[in-house]
Amino acid sequence: MSETYTINAELREDVGKGASRRLRRIGRIPAVIYGGDKPPVSLSLSHKDILHDAANESFYSSIMEVNVTDGDSEQVVIRDLQRHPFKQHVLHVDLLRVSATDVLRISVPLHFIGGEVSPAGKAPGVVIQHQVTELEVAALPKDLPEFIEVDLSRLEAGGAVMLSEIKLPEGVEIMARHAGDAADTMVANAIHISETQGTGAAAAAEAEALAEAELELGEVPEGEEEGDDEETPEGGEAEGTESEDKSGE
Repeated sequence: MSETYTINAELREDVGKGASRRLRRIGRIPAVIYGGDKPPVSLSLSHKDILHDAANESFYSSIMEVNVTDGDSEQVVIRDLQRHPFKQHVLHVDLLRVSATDVLRISVPLHFIGGEVSPAGKAPGVVIQHQVTELEVAALPKDLPEFIEVDLSRLEAGGAVMLSEIKLPEGVEIMARHAGDAADTMVANAIHISETQGTGAAAAAEAEALAEAELELGEVPEGEEEGDDEETPEGGEAEGTESEDKSGE
């Protein structure tokens, strides 16, 4: 079962963009809790606490206890978390109520194990690729996993691990499997790579050596003709000088 987090919240009646901006200025986050047979409730959360918890992978697939200042307490999961495009700021949080008797659909991360001891992991010139990093599952809250393990210990070079091969915890279903065999997708595979793949360093070195060889032989690179020097614009300065001078101001 996934880890349980506790969130302390305050009720808020002042809503809207202006109210949200005022909350953020004092270190609070606007949030809403909805779902079940209760109406939505507007809350405010501590930005520092949410930012700290959001750094953990399990935060997004765990059952959380929300304690409101009026004494009410509810179990929820994160449905959506909006972030600032480039600052370390959380802007808004959507929380979904959880019932112990209702099946919950949520995305959980995949943890790949055994790759380093697999035949593919030991083979030279072979790279193991993770094609899928999370899956949507259905489970009761008590059965919700923090993550799902994918065993790669038997993966051969050139082989693959398919969705249908993943062993699931009891009480957990992968939603994609309901589509039948046609939905069986590749989760991980092991491919052979050449020396020129990867960083591209070998390819760059080869191209540089070829260019040097052509210069030594007196060959002119394609697209240029001998004796055809670039014309200098009026004023005696080559094109691009003015822009370079401006960029250096």
